[in-house]
Amino acid sequence: MSGEARRLIVVLGDQLNHNSAAFDNVVPQQDVVWMAEVAHEATKVWVSKSRITVFLAAMRHFASELRAEGLTVDYRAMDDADNSGTFATELIAAIGRHRPQVVVLVEPGEWQVREDLRSAVLSTGVPLDERLDRHFLCSTDEFTRFADGRKSLVMETFYRTQRRTHGILMDGDSPAGGTWNFDSENRGAFGAKGPGLVPTPALTAPDAITRAVIALVEERFAGHPGSLDRFAWPVTRADALVVLDRFIEERLVGFGRWQDAMWATEPWLYHSLISAALNLKLLDPREVVARVEVAWRAGLVPIEAAEGYVRQVIGWREYVRGIYWRTMPDYANGNSLDATEPLPDWYWTGDTALACLREAISQTLDYGYAHHIQRLMVTGLYAQLLGIEPRQIHEWYLAVYVDAVEWVELPNVLGMSQYADGGYMASKPYVATGKYIDRMSNHCGSCRFRPDKRLGDDACPFTTLYWDFLARHEERFAHHPRMALQVRNLARIPEHERTEIANRAAAIRRGEIGRADS
Repeated sequence: MSGEARRLIVVLGDQLNHNSAAFDNVVPQQDVVWMAEVAHEATKVWVSKSRITVFLAAMRHFASELRAEGLTVDYRAMDDADNSGTFATELIAAIGRHRPQVVVLVEPGEWQVREDLRSAVLSTGVPLDERLDRHFLCSTDEFTRFADGRKSLVMETFYRTQRRTHGILMDGDSPAGGTWNFDSENRGAFGAKGPGLVPTPALTAPDAITRAVIALVEERFAGHPGSLDRFAWPVTRADALVVLDRFIEERLVGFGRWQDAMWATEPWLYHSLISAALNLKLLDPREVVARVEVAWRAGLVPIEAAEGYVRQVIGWREYVRGIYWRTMPDYANGNSLDATEPLPDWYWTGDTALACLREAISQTLDYGYAHHIQRLMVTGLYAQLLGIEPRQIHEWYLAVYVDAVEWVELPNVLGMSQYADGGYMASKPYVATGKYIDRMSNHCGSCRFRPDKRLGDDACPFTTLYWDFLARHEERFAHHPRMALQVRNLARIPEHERTEIANRAAAIRRGEIGRADS
Protein backbone atom coordinates (compact mmCIF):
# COMPACT_ATOMS: atom_id res chain seq x y z
CA MET A 1 0.00 0.00 0.00
CA SER A 2 2.96 2.30 -0.43
CA GLY A 3 3.55 4.76 -3.27
CA GLU A 4 2.28 8.18 -4.27
CA ALA A 5 -1.38 8.91 -3.61
CA ARG A 6 -3.35 11.86 -4.86
CA ARG A 7 -5.13 12.21 -1.52
CA LEU A 8 -4.84 10.57 1.88
CA ILE A 9 -8.38 10.66 3.28
CA VAL A 10 -8.54 10.51 7.06
CA VAL A 11 -11.62 8.78 8.53
CA LEU A 12 -11.95 8.83 12.31
CA GLY A 13 -14.00 6.43 14.41
CA ASP A 14 -16.90 8.85 14.74
CA GLN A 15 -17.01 9.74 11.03
CA LEU A 16 -18.52 6.58 9.59
CA ASN A 17 -20.86 8.13 7.02
CA HIS A 18 -20.52 7.25 3.36
CA ASN A 19 -21.75 10.69 2.28
CA SER A 20 -19.10 12.49 4.32
CA ALA A 21 -17.37 15.47 2.72
CA ALA A 22 -14.19 13.39 2.99
CA PHE A 23 -15.36 11.38 -0.03
CA ASP A 24 -16.30 14.29 -2.27
CA ASN A 25 -14.72 13.72 -5.70
CA VAL A 26 -12.91 10.63 -4.49
CA VAL A 27 -10.95 8.72 -7.15
CA PRO A 28 -10.60 5.09 -6.00
CA GLN A 29 -7.57 4.40 -8.21
CA GLN A 30 -5.63 7.40 -6.88
CA ASP A 31 -6.85 8.10 -3.32
CA VAL A 32 -6.20 6.17 -0.12
CA VAL A 33 -8.48 6.11 2.93
CA TRP A 34 -6.62 5.99 6.23
CA MET A 35 -8.19 4.64 9.43
CA ALA A 36 -6.47 3.77 12.67
CA GLU A 37 -7.33 2.10 15.96
CA VAL A 38 -5.00 3.59 18.56
CA ALA A 39 -4.54 2.51 22.16
CA HIS A 40 -4.37 6.10 23.37
CA GLU A 41 -8.06 6.58 22.63
CA ALA A 42 -8.90 3.65 24.91
CA THR A 43 -6.59 4.67 27.73
CA LYS A 44 -6.58 8.48 27.98
CA VAL A 45 -9.53 7.84 30.27
CA TRP A 46 -10.38 4.38 31.67
CA VAL A 47 -12.64 3.54 28.74
CA SER A 48 -15.20 0.79 29.28
CA LYS A 49 -15.08 -2.41 27.28
CA SER A 50 -18.45 -1.71 25.65
CA ARG A 51 -17.40 1.74 24.41
CA ILE A 52 -14.12 0.42 22.98
CA THR A 53 -15.99 -2.39 21.26
CA VAL A 54 -18.62 -0.10 19.70
CA PHE A 55 -15.97 2.10 18.12
CA LEU A 56 -13.64 -0.66 16.89
CA ALA A 57 -16.41 -2.90 15.57
CA ALA A 58 -18.08 -0.01 13.74
CA MET A 59 -14.76 1.10 12.25
CA ARG A 60 -13.90 -2.39 10.99
CA HIS A 61 -17.32 -2.82 9.40
CA PHE A 62 -17.06 0.58 7.74
CA ALA A 63 -13.61 -0.19 6.35
CA SER A 64 -14.97 -3.43 4.92
CA GLU A 65 -17.80 -1.51 3.23
CA LEU A 66 -15.35 0.99 1.72
CA ARG A 67 -13.24 -1.81 0.29
CA ALA A 68 -16.38 -3.39 -1.19
CA GLU A 69 -16.97 -0.06 -2.96
CA GLY A 70 -13.54 -0.30 -4.56
CA LEU A 71 -11.67 2.11 -2.30
CA THR A 72 -8.14 1.46 -1.04
CA VAL A 73 -8.12 1.47 2.76
CA ASP A 74 -4.95 1.66 4.83
CA TYR A 75 -6.34 0.30 8.10
CA ARG A 76 -4.22 0.17 11.25
CA ALA A 77 -5.65 -2.38 13.67
CA MET A 78 -5.06 -2.14 17.40
CA ASP A 79 -3.23 -5.46 17.44
CA ASP A 80 -0.87 -4.69 14.53
CA ALA A 81 2.59 -5.41 15.89
CA ASP A 82 4.06 -2.01 14.98
CA ASN A 83 1.03 0.13 15.88
CA SER A 84 2.51 3.09 17.79
CA GLY A 85 -0.73 3.82 19.66
CA THR A 86 -1.43 7.47 18.82
CA PHE A 87 -3.18 9.24 15.96
CA ALA A 88 -0.34 11.68 15.35
CA THR A 89 2.46 9.13 14.98
CA GLU A 90 0.33 6.76 12.93
CA LEU A 91 -0.77 9.53 10.58
CA ILE A 92 2.79 10.76 10.07
CA ALA A 93 3.81 7.19 9.23
CA ALA A 94 0.91 6.86 6.76
CA ILE A 95 1.92 10.10 5.04
CA GLY A 96 5.40 8.67 4.71
CA ARG A 97 4.08 5.46 3.16
CA HIS A 98 1.72 7.05 0.66
CA ARG A 99 3.39 10.42 -0.05
CA PRO A 100 0.05 12.13 -0.80
CA GLN A 101 -0.30 15.47 -2.51
CA VAL A 102 -2.82 16.50 0.15
CA VAL A 103 -4.34 15.13 3.35
CA VAL A 104 -8.14 15.36 3.57
CA LEU A 105 -9.67 15.66 7.02
CA VAL A 106 -13.28 16.32 7.99
CA GLU A 107 -13.31 18.50 11.12
CA PRO A 108 -12.90 16.11 14.09
CA GLY A 109 -15.36 15.94 16.97
CA GLU A 110 -12.78 16.47 19.70
CA TRP A 111 -10.65 19.58 20.16
CA GLN A 112 -7.44 17.77 21.15
CA VAL A 113 -7.72 15.25 18.31
CA ARG A 114 -8.12 18.13 15.86
CA GLU A 115 -5.04 19.88 17.26
CA ASP A 116 -2.96 16.68 17.21
CA LEU A 117 -3.87 15.83 13.62
CA ARG A 118 -3.33 19.35 12.37
CA SER A 119 0.11 19.42 14.00
CA ALA A 120 0.98 15.99 12.61
CA VAL A 121 0.15 17.00 9.04
CA LEU A 122 1.93 20.35 9.42
CA SER A 123 5.09 18.57 10.55
CA THR A 124 5.22 16.66 7.24
CA GLY A 125 4.85 19.71 5.01
CA VAL A 126 1.91 18.15 3.15
CA PRO A 127 -1.07 20.48 2.62
CA LEU A 128 -4.15 19.84 4.77
CA ASP A 129 -7.65 20.09 3.28
CA GLU A 130 -9.91 20.34 6.33
CA ARG A 131 -13.59 20.04 5.42
CA LEU A 132 -16.92 20.86 7.02
CA ASP A 133 -18.70 18.09 8.88
CA ARG A 134 -22.06 18.35 7.15
CA HIS A 135 -23.59 15.63 9.32
CA PHE A 136 -24.85 18.43 11.55
CA LEU A 137 -27.73 20.75 10.72
CA CYS A 138 -25.90 23.72 12.23
CA SER A 139 -22.25 24.36 11.38
CA THR A 140 -19.91 25.88 13.92
CA ASP A 141 -19.87 29.10 11.88
CA GLU A 142 -23.67 29.22 11.87
CA PHE A 143 -23.74 28.70 15.63
CA THR A 144 -21.24 31.54 16.04
CA ARG A 145 -23.52 33.82 14.07
CA PHE A 146 -26.45 32.74 16.24
CA ALA A 147 -24.51 33.30 19.47
CA ASP A 148 -22.69 36.54 18.70
CA GLY A 149 -24.23 39.56 20.41
CA ARG A 150 -26.56 37.57 22.67
CA LYS A 151 -26.39 38.14 26.42
CA SER A 152 -27.28 34.51 27.05
CA LEU A 153 -27.39 31.38 24.92
CA VAL A 154 -30.80 29.86 25.55
CA MET A 155 -31.31 26.42 24.06
CA GLU A 156 -35.01 27.03 23.43
CA THR A 157 -34.22 30.05 21.26
CA PHE A 158 -31.68 28.04 19.29
CA TYR A 159 -34.12 25.13 18.95
CA ARG A 160 -36.86 27.33 17.51
CA THR A 161 -34.37 28.81 15.07
CA GLN A 162 -33.45 25.28 13.95
CA ARG A 163 -37.10 24.36 13.46
CA ARG A 164 -37.74 27.45 11.34
CA THR A 165 -34.53 27.21 9.32
CA HIS A 166 -35.01 23.56 8.38
CA GLY A 167 -38.82 23.42 8.28
CA ILE A 168 -39.05 20.65 10.87
CA LEU A 169 -42.41 20.10 12.58
CA MET A 170 -43.72 23.34 11.09
CA ASP A 171 -47.10 24.23 9.63
CA GLY A 172 -46.17 27.21 7.52
CA ASP A 173 -44.66 29.75 9.91
CA SER A 174 -46.23 28.14 12.97
CA PRO A 175 -45.04 25.20 15.04
CA ALA A 176 -46.89 21.95 14.47
CA GLY A 177 -49.40 21.27 17.20
CA GLY A 178 -49.76 24.95 18.01
CA THR A 179 -46.85 25.37 20.40
CA TRP A 180 -43.09 25.05 20.23
CA ASN A 181 -42.46 22.92 23.29
CA PHE A 182 -44.44 20.14 24.96
CA ASP A 183 -41.94 19.60 27.77
CA SER A 184 -44.61 20.05 30.46
CA GLU A 185 -46.35 16.97 29.07
CA ASN A 186 -43.13 14.94 28.90
CA ARG A 187 -42.46 14.42 32.61
CA GLY A 188 -44.76 11.53 33.42
CA ALA A 189 -43.98 8.79 35.94
CA PHE A 190 -45.26 5.23 35.69
CA GLY A 191 -47.05 5.04 39.03
CA ALA A 192 -47.13 2.11 41.42
CA LYS A 193 -47.96 -0.47 38.76
CA GLY A 194 -44.93 0.37 36.67
CA PRO A 195 -44.57 0.63 32.88
CA GLY A 196 -46.26 -2.66 32.08
CA LEU A 197 -45.15 -4.47 28.94
CA VAL A 198 -42.70 -2.29 27.01
CA PRO A 199 -41.81 -3.38 23.45
CA THR A 200 -38.32 -4.83 23.26
CA PRO A 201 -35.83 -2.80 21.22
CA ALA A 202 -34.07 -4.32 18.25
CA LEU A 203 -30.88 -6.04 19.38
CA THR A 204 -27.94 -6.77 17.08
CA ALA A 205 -26.27 -10.14 17.51
CA PRO A 206 -22.49 -9.76 17.11
CA ASP A 207 -21.24 -11.07 13.76
CA ALA A 208 -17.77 -12.44 13.05
CA ILE A 209 -16.14 -9.00 12.84
CA THR A 210 -17.70 -7.86 16.12
CA ARG A 211 -16.87 -11.15 17.84
CA ALA A 212 -13.23 -10.69 16.85
CA VAL A 213 -13.27 -7.20 18.37
CA ILE A 214 -14.88 -8.52 21.56
CA ALA A 215 -12.10 -11.13 21.86
CA LEU A 216 -9.45 -8.44 21.32
CA VAL A 217 -10.98 -6.14 23.94
CA GLU A 218 -11.41 -8.92 26.49
CA GLU A 219 -7.74 -9.81 26.11
CA ARG A 220 -6.07 -6.43 25.74
CA PHE A 221 -8.35 -4.38 28.02
CA ALA A 222 -9.25 -7.05 30.56
CA GLY A 223 -8.85 -4.64 33.48
CA HIS A 224 -11.16 -1.99 32.03
CA PRO A 225 -14.65 -1.52 33.50
CA GLY A 226 -17.83 -3.04 32.20
CA SER A 227 -18.96 -6.26 30.59
CA LEU A 228 -19.38 -7.52 27.04
CA ASP A 229 -21.62 -10.46 27.93
CA ARG A 230 -24.72 -8.65 26.62
CA PHE A 231 -23.15 -6.59 23.84
CA ALA A 232 -25.77 -6.00 21.14
CA TRP A 233 -25.27 -2.44 19.86
CA PRO A 234 -25.67 -1.68 16.14
CA VAL A 235 -22.26 -1.15 14.54
CA THR A 236 -23.34 -0.83 10.89
CA ARG A 237 -25.71 1.55 9.18
CA ALA A 238 -27.99 -1.34 8.18
CA ASP A 239 -28.35 -2.49 11.77
CA ALA A 240 -28.80 1.08 13.03
CA LEU A 241 -31.68 1.54 10.59
CA VAL A 242 -33.35 -1.57 12.01
CA VAL A 243 -33.06 -0.14 15.52
CA LEU A 244 -34.50 3.19 14.32
CA ASP A 245 -37.38 1.44 12.53
CA ARG A 246 -38.35 -0.53 15.63
CA PHE A 247 -38.23 2.59 17.80
CA ILE A 248 -40.45 4.58 15.44
CA GLU A 249 -42.93 1.71 15.06
CA GLU A 250 -43.16 0.50 18.64
CA ARG A 251 -41.73 2.84 21.29
CA LEU A 252 -41.82 6.43 20.04
CA VAL A 253 -45.51 6.52 20.98
CA GLY A 254 -44.54 6.40 24.67
CA PHE A 255 -41.35 8.43 24.50
CA GLY A 256 -42.84 11.87 25.09
CA ARG A 257 -44.88 11.14 28.19
CA TRP A 258 -42.40 8.81 29.85
CA GLN A 259 -39.00 9.98 28.61
CA ASP A 260 -37.99 11.08 32.14
CA ALA A 261 -39.32 8.04 34.00
CA MET A 262 -37.16 5.29 35.50
CA TRP A 263 -37.96 1.75 36.60
CA ALA A 264 -35.72 -0.88 38.17
CA THR A 265 -34.64 -3.74 35.86
CA GLU A 266 -36.00 -1.85 32.82
CA PRO A 267 -32.95 -0.25 31.17
CA TRP A 268 -34.50 0.61 27.80
CA LEU A 269 -38.11 1.68 28.40
CA TYR A 270 -39.25 4.00 25.57
CA HIS A 271 -35.86 5.37 24.52
CA SER A 272 -34.55 5.04 20.97
CA LEU A 273 -31.05 3.61 21.64
CA ILE A 274 -29.67 5.26 18.51
CA SER A 275 -27.49 7.94 20.13
CA ALA A 276 -24.31 5.90 19.62
CA ALA A 277 -25.21 5.27 15.97
CA LEU A 278 -25.91 8.98 15.49
CA ASN A 279 -22.62 9.98 17.10
CA LEU A 280 -20.68 7.47 14.99
CA LYS A 281 -22.61 8.99 12.06
CA LEU A 282 -24.10 5.70 10.93
CA LEU A 283 -27.39 7.62 10.97
CA ASP A 284 -28.10 11.17 9.82
CA PRO A 285 -30.12 13.44 12.14
CA ARG A 286 -32.17 14.66 9.17
CA GLU A 287 -33.45 11.20 8.35
CA VAL A 288 -34.21 10.53 12.02
CA VAL A 289 -36.33 13.64 12.57
CA ALA A 290 -37.99 13.20 9.17
CA ARG A 291 -39.10 9.71 10.18
CA VAL A 292 -40.42 11.03 13.49
CA GLU A 293 -42.40 13.78 11.77
CA VAL A 294 -43.88 11.34 9.26
CA ALA A 295 -45.03 9.12 12.13
CA TRP A 296 -46.78 12.07 13.79
CA ARG A 297 -48.42 13.35 10.61
CA ALA A 298 -49.67 9.82 9.94
CA GLY A 299 -51.36 9.83 13.34
CA LEU A 300 -49.17 7.04 14.72
CA VAL A 301 -47.71 9.01 17.64
CA PRO A 302 -48.85 12.04 19.66
CA ILE A 303 -47.31 15.45 19.08
CA GLU A 304 -45.64 15.51 22.51
CA ALA A 305 -43.72 12.34 21.58
CA ALA A 306 -42.64 13.67 18.18
CA GLU A 307 -41.72 17.14 19.45
CA GLY A 308 -39.94 15.80 22.52
CA TYR A 309 -37.75 13.57 20.41
CA VAL A 310 -37.07 16.18 17.74
CA ARG A 311 -36.00 18.59 20.50
CA GLN A 312 -33.38 16.12 21.68
CA VAL A 313 -31.92 15.65 18.18
CA ILE A 314 -31.95 19.10 16.59
CA GLY A 315 -32.12 21.10 19.82
CA TRP A 316 -29.93 19.77 22.60
CA ARG A 317 -27.56 17.71 20.45
CA GLU A 318 -26.67 20.56 18.10
CA TYR A 319 -26.75 23.19 20.84
CA VAL A 320 -24.14 21.43 22.99
CA ARG A 321 -21.90 20.99 19.95
CA GLY A 322 -22.08 24.72 19.34
CA ILE A 323 -21.22 25.42 22.97
CA TYR A 324 -18.28 23.00 22.81
CA TRP A 325 -16.59 24.52 19.76
CA ARG A 326 -17.33 28.08 20.86
CA THR A 327 -15.63 27.64 24.24
CA MET A 328 -12.90 25.01 23.94
CA PRO A 329 -10.29 24.41 25.23
CA ASP A 330 -10.99 26.62 28.27
CA TYR A 331 -14.43 25.10 28.82
CA ALA A 332 -12.92 21.80 29.93
CA ASN A 333 -11.34 23.50 32.95
CA GLY A 334 -14.58 25.00 34.29
CA ASN A 335 -15.19 24.63 38.03
CA SER A 336 -17.45 27.51 39.03
CA LEU A 337 -18.62 25.80 42.25
CA ASP A 338 -15.04 25.11 43.42
CA ALA A 339 -15.72 21.38 43.66
CA THR A 340 -12.68 19.35 44.74
CA GLU A 341 -13.92 15.98 46.03
CA PRO A 342 -12.60 12.76 44.44
CA LEU A 343 -14.96 10.52 42.50
CA PRO A 344 -16.02 7.62 44.79
CA ASP A 345 -14.53 4.32 43.65
CA TRP A 346 -17.98 2.71 43.63
CA TYR A 347 -18.86 4.75 40.51
CA TRP A 348 -16.76 2.09 38.74
CA THR A 349 -18.44 -0.89 40.43
CA GLY A 350 -21.99 0.05 41.47
CA ASP A 351 -21.25 -1.12 45.03
CA THR A 352 -23.45 1.40 46.80
CA ALA A 353 -26.33 1.11 49.24
CA LEU A 354 -28.41 3.67 47.30
CA ALA A 355 -30.77 1.71 45.08
CA CYS A 356 -31.09 4.35 42.34
CA LEU A 357 -27.32 4.76 41.99
CA ARG A 358 -26.73 1.01 42.16
CA GLU A 359 -29.29 0.46 39.39
CA ALA A 360 -27.97 3.24 37.13
CA ILE A 361 -24.30 2.35 37.53
CA SER A 362 -24.79 -1.43 37.27
CA GLN A 363 -26.85 -0.92 34.13
CA THR A 364 -24.16 1.39 32.76
CA LEU A 365 -21.46 -1.21 33.33
CA ASP A 366 -23.59 -4.00 31.85
CA TYR A 367 -24.68 -2.16 28.70
CA GLY A 368 -22.68 1.06 28.39
CA TYR A 369 -26.01 2.86 28.57
CA ALA A 370 -28.26 4.89 30.84
CA HIS A 371 -30.91 7.34 29.70
CA HIS A 372 -30.68 11.11 30.14
CA ILE A 373 -32.50 11.35 33.49
CA GLN A 374 -30.37 8.58 35.00
CA ARG A 375 -27.33 10.56 33.89
CA LEU A 376 -28.57 14.03 34.86
CA MET A 377 -30.65 13.37 37.97
CA VAL A 378 -29.04 10.26 39.48
CA THR A 379 -25.32 9.86 38.77
CA GLY A 380 -24.82 13.50 37.79
CA LEU A 381 -26.93 14.97 40.58
CA TYR A 382 -25.15 12.91 43.22
CA ALA A 383 -21.74 13.98 41.91
CA GLN A 384 -22.77 17.64 42.00
CA LEU A 385 -24.20 17.40 45.51
CA LEU A 386 -21.08 15.61 46.73
CA GLY A 387 -18.91 18.31 45.18
CA ILE A 388 -16.93 16.03 42.83
CA GLU A 389 -14.15 17.79 40.91
CA PRO A 390 -15.75 18.34 37.47
CA ARG A 391 -12.95 16.86 35.36
CA GLN A 392 -13.20 13.56 37.25
CA ILE A 393 -16.92 13.13 36.64
CA HIS A 394 -16.48 14.29 33.02
CA GLU A 395 -13.85 11.60 32.49
CA TRP A 396 -16.15 8.98 34.03
CA TYR A 397 -18.97 9.83 31.62
CA LEU A 398 -16.56 9.87 28.68
CA ALA A 399 -15.28 6.45 29.72
CA VAL A 400 -18.42 4.45 30.40
CA TYR A 401 -21.05 5.33 27.78
CA VAL A 402 -21.10 3.90 24.26
CA ASP A 403 -22.42 7.18 22.85
CA ALA A 404 -19.80 9.36 24.55
CA VAL A 405 -17.98 11.67 22.14
CA GLU A 406 -16.39 14.67 23.79
CA TRP A 407 -18.25 17.39 21.86
CA VAL A 408 -21.58 16.13 23.22
CA GLU A 409 -20.49 14.63 26.53
CA LEU A 410 -18.38 17.48 27.91
CA PRO A 411 -20.95 20.32 27.75
CA ASN A 412 -23.70 18.03 28.99
CA VAL A 413 -21.64 17.04 32.02
CA LEU A 414 -19.76 20.23 32.90
CA GLY A 415 -22.54 22.61 31.89
CA MET A 416 -25.88 20.86 32.29
CA SER A 417 -25.09 18.31 35.00
CA GLN A 418 -22.42 19.96 37.15
CA TYR A 419 -22.97 23.71 36.55
CA ALA A 420 -19.20 23.95 36.31
CA ASP A 421 -19.44 26.66 33.64
CA GLY A 422 -21.25 29.00 36.02
CA GLY A 423 -24.46 29.10 34.02
CA TYR A 424 -23.12 29.61 30.50
CA MET A 425 -25.14 26.65 29.25
CA ALA A 426 -27.82 25.96 31.89
CA SER A 427 -29.68 28.71 33.70
CA LYS A 428 -29.49 26.98 37.10
CA PRO A 429 -27.93 24.01 38.86
CA TYR A 430 -30.15 20.95 38.49
CA VAL A 431 -30.32 20.04 42.17
CA ALA A 432 -33.09 18.18 43.98
CA THR A 433 -33.73 15.98 47.00
CA GLY A 434 -34.33 12.25 46.87
CA LYS A 435 -38.03 12.98 46.50
CA TYR A 436 -37.51 13.73 42.81
CA ILE A 437 -36.14 10.22 42.27
CA ASP A 438 -38.98 8.77 44.35
CA ARG A 439 -41.51 10.56 42.14
CA MET A 440 -39.91 9.42 38.88
CA SER A 441 -39.04 5.80 39.74
CA ASN A 442 -39.63 2.82 42.01
CA HIS A 443 -36.06 2.83 43.33
CA CYS A 444 -36.84 4.27 46.75
CA GLY A 445 -39.23 1.44 47.61
CA SER A 446 -36.34 -1.04 47.67
CA CYS A 447 -33.84 1.33 49.30
CA ARG A 448 -33.05 1.52 53.02
CA PHE A 449 -32.91 5.31 52.83
CA ARG A 450 -36.00 7.53 53.00
CA PRO A 451 -36.14 10.33 50.42
CA ASP A 452 -38.27 12.59 52.66
CA LYS A 453 -35.70 12.66 55.48
CA ARG A 454 -32.57 14.82 55.61
CA LEU A 455 -31.33 13.62 59.02
CA GLY A 456 -31.24 10.29 60.81
CA ASP A 457 -29.73 6.90 60.03
CA ASP A 458 -32.28 6.25 57.29
CA ALA A 459 -32.15 9.75 55.75
CA CYS A 460 -31.53 9.74 52.01
CA PRO A 461 -28.01 10.97 51.19
CA PHE A 462 -29.45 12.87 48.21
CA THR A 463 -31.70 14.82 50.56
CA THR A 464 -28.98 15.50 53.14
CA LEU A 465 -26.57 16.60 50.45
CA TYR A 466 -29.19 18.79 48.77
CA TRP A 467 -29.61 20.91 51.88
CA ASP A 468 -25.86 20.91 52.43
CA PHE A 469 -25.38 22.11 48.83
CA LEU A 470 -27.77 25.02 49.38
CA ALA A 471 -26.05 25.93 52.65
CA ARG A 472 -22.57 25.80 51.13
CA HIS A 473 -23.65 27.97 48.20
CA GLU A 474 -26.17 30.13 50.02
CA GLU A 475 -24.45 33.41 49.28
CA ARG A 476 -23.79 32.47 45.65
CA PHE A 477 -27.45 31.72 44.86
CA ALA A 478 -29.31 33.96 47.33
CA HIS A 479 -30.37 36.34 44.56
CA HIS A 480 -30.36 33.93 41.64
CA PRO A 481 -33.70 34.26 39.79
CA ARG A 482 -34.26 30.49 39.64
CA MET A 483 -32.54 29.43 42.87
CA ALA A 484 -33.45 32.15 45.37
CA LEU A 485 -36.65 30.42 46.52
CA GLN A 486 -34.78 27.18 47.23
CA VAL A 487 -32.13 29.07 49.16
CA ARG A 488 -34.75 30.96 51.19
CA ASN A 489 -36.14 27.63 52.36
CA LEU A 490 -32.94 27.24 54.37
CA ALA A 491 -34.23 29.94 56.73
CA ARG A 492 -36.80 27.46 58.07
CA ILE A 493 -34.04 25.10 59.23
CA PRO A 494 -32.70 25.82 62.76
CA GLU A 495 -28.98 26.48 63.05
CA HIS A 496 -28.32 23.34 65.10
CA GLU A 497 -30.00 21.23 62.41
CA ARG A 498 -27.93 22.89 59.70
CA THR A 499 -24.84 21.88 61.65
CA GLU A 500 -26.09 18.29 61.81
CA ILE A 501 -26.72 18.35 58.05
CA ALA A 502 -23.17 19.57 57.42
CA ASN A 503 -21.75 16.86 59.70
CA ARG A 504 -23.75 14.10 58.02
CA ALA A 505 -22.80 15.40 54.57
CA ALA A 506 -19.14 15.25 55.61
CA ALA A 507 -19.62 11.63 56.71
CA ILE A 508 -21.19 10.81 53.33
CA ARG A 509 -18.17 12.33 51.58
CA ARG A 510 -15.82 10.27 53.74
CA GLY A 511 -17.62 7.13 52.58
CA GLU A 512 -19.10 6.34 56.00
CA ILE A 513 -22.64 6.49 54.59
CA GLY A 514 -23.85 5.19 51.25
CA ARG A 515 -21.29 2.53 50.42
CA ALA A 516 -22.63 -0.99 50.03
CA ASP A 517 -20.91 -2.03 53.24
CA SER A 518 -21.74 1.09 55.27
